[in-house]
Amino acid sequence: MTMLSILAAAAPTRLDPVELFLDADIVVQLVMAGLLLASIWVWMIIISFSLRIGGMERKARGYEEDFFDTTDHEAVLGKRSQKEVASARVAAKGLREWKASTKAASLDKDAARQRISSAMESQVAYEADELAERLGFLATTGSVAPFVGLFGTVWGIMNSFFQIGAQESSSLAVVAPGISEALFATAIGLFAAIPAVIAYNRFSSRVNRFEARLQRFADRFHAGLSRELDKV
Repeated sequence: MTMLSILAAAAPTRLDPVELFLDADIVVQLVMAGLLLASIWVWMIIISFSLRIGGMERKARGYEEDFFDTTDHEAVLGKRSQKEVASARVAAKGLREWKASTKAASLDKDAARQRISSAMESQVAYEADELAERLGFLATTGSVAPFVGLFGTVWGIMNSFFQIGAQESSSLAVVAPGISEALFATAIGLFAAIPAVIAYNRFSSRVNRFEARLQRFADRFHAGLSRELDKV
């Protein structure tokens, strides 16, 4: 039996990710471990954010229906916790500014309208920023993970060339294991980056839609408060 046939018989018939990780250089192992942790964190963000924004949209929808079905807005604000509903926090800001403006000794209606609008717009922006806060990790992972994996690949290939020089042999038996481990680092980098990019784009769009929804609610409530100012 020739040496080539012996190597072929001893070669694995399929890729074993665990074996590739264990046989890799320590630097490549660190790169793989970091990318795997990033991937786990990405999926945790995806799941938690999906549940969170879905719940916020349902609560906002129900609150807005109740809010505009009555003229006693303060009663609706008292029924629901402002800590749970973004629309309630926006309405509370506008109503608080409206009360402060109407209690003034000399009422400037145009200035009051501007202050009410600014107060609610500021709260809408805060709600959107607070909701999108954790999306930054998705964007970072999506842009950086492939390059981190590429670093592991480059390091692994350099190590393979070192083995060629040390053993004075360029056969596949010497080169292939190191290259396989190196390319596995790139694969893990893509495994972490692809879902992160997809999730970031999708969630950014949902955050923008939710912000637009809050802004429409604020505009509608501002119109009602503006009419009330005309009666003062």
